[in-house]
Amino acid sequence: MTANREIPKLTHKSSALVLSGGGARAAYQAGVLKALAELTPAESPNPFQIICGTSAGAVNALLLASHRGTFREAVERLCALWAELTVEQIYNSSWRSLLGNVLSISRSLFNQGVARRKPLALLDNQPLRQLIDQAIDFGSLRQNIEQGRLRAVCVNAMSYSAGESVSFFQGMEDLCEWRRFRRYGTRTILTADHLMASTAIPTLFPTVRIGNDYFGDGAVRQLAPISPALHLGASRVFVVGVSSNRSPVHWGKRRSMTPRHSPSMAQIAGQLFNAAFIDSLEGDLEHLDRVNHLLDAVPGDELLQLAPLRPVESAVIEPSQSLDRLAGRKVRYLPSALRWLFRATGATTSGGGASAASYLLFEKPFLGELMELGYQDAMWEQAKLRDFLQPETAEPETEQRGFFGRKVKPEAETGDGKTQA
Repeated sequence: MTANREIPKLTHKSSALVLSGGGARAAYQAGVLKALAELTPAESPNPFQIICGTSAGAVNALLLASHRGTFREAVERLCALWAELTVEQIYNSSWRSLLGNVLSISRSLFNQGVARRKPLALLDNQPLRQLIDQAIDFGSLRQNIEQGRLRAVCVNAMSYSAGESVSFFQGMEDLCEWRRFRRYGTRTILTADHLMASTAIPTLFPTVRIGNDYFGDGAVRQLAPISPALHLGASRVFVVGVSSNRSPVHWGKRRSMTPRHSPSMAQIAGQLFNAAFIDSLEGDLEHLDRVNHLLDAVPGDELLQLAPLRPVESAVIEPSQSLDRLAGRKVRYLPSALRWLFRATGATTSGGGASAASYLLFEKPFLGELMELGYQDAMWEQAKLRDFLQPETAEPETEQRGFFGRKVKPEAETGDGKTQA
């Protein structure tokens, strides 16, 4: 390891990494980052001066941002953690814990729906806090910022009192707080509490108190997932999502079959999770593309008059396969109490709720497959990823292109060569 040696400072300070939420699906992000690390020189520092994460993506973000070595070393550490991860390192899956939480929820019905001792939740995620304390050095995060290796890192959460999306950021002194409709950014010293809040999926994991407010999963009520990176000064964003829906090749081709039964509880929960973790990001990416198309039509000498609007180059990597189907085949690897819970609520392929299972399936067979998928998807795009990492040395590209200027797969829909905002 070379974690304590001097790493050269990055010159391009406007590139941001945006990692979306998605529970266990965030293992896909580790695979993408592994491919990205292999495309950078071994001694290179982190190519992203701004790192933003939501929910499980926030944990990935802090693991990268707090590392003192090279980018490749940081990603190797991230992948090693995901490769050995199990359910018991995220939440307690024993019968005793599960039934005890169900009993606490039942008792709350006689107390106006409020817990008497600790916040209500179906699962106890105290093991996750222990993992965060062991894996993330928040002191190193501060040092990376002070030494110019990192401009800012941001963790998103949702305020239950205000019903707003909150971006907790730690960064250089010149950065300013911001406020927009139902979302704002506030400067703070990031701690394990912010990560626990960002990952607190409603009803599944307990809320977290920070100051005088309670916070939950950052994907909930997050209207503009890319916005925090732009407020922190990014002019180029690299986004790693966990949905396979964004490519136009899929639009209109998913015909719903005649249902065999009414939606199961897990199927309903899965759609709610998808709405929180996926839909906002995809909508924000589409908005980003459209703003760029409009700005492309504005003469260069008139762009300054539109400030703070500005063109933003983007690169997007998302799964090429359905993660719901992958999850449906891996439910059998869960501990017995969770297998019973998932089958009882329909969180299986036959029950229509495999999507819900995919967010909680922290088991090696599923996580390993997600990492491999992320690696393959990113390596297929390696030529374009190199262009994004080193835009000043990129050769002109004349081939047919899709999202962010990458070469289009035979079945993919073509685009205009870039997705900017």
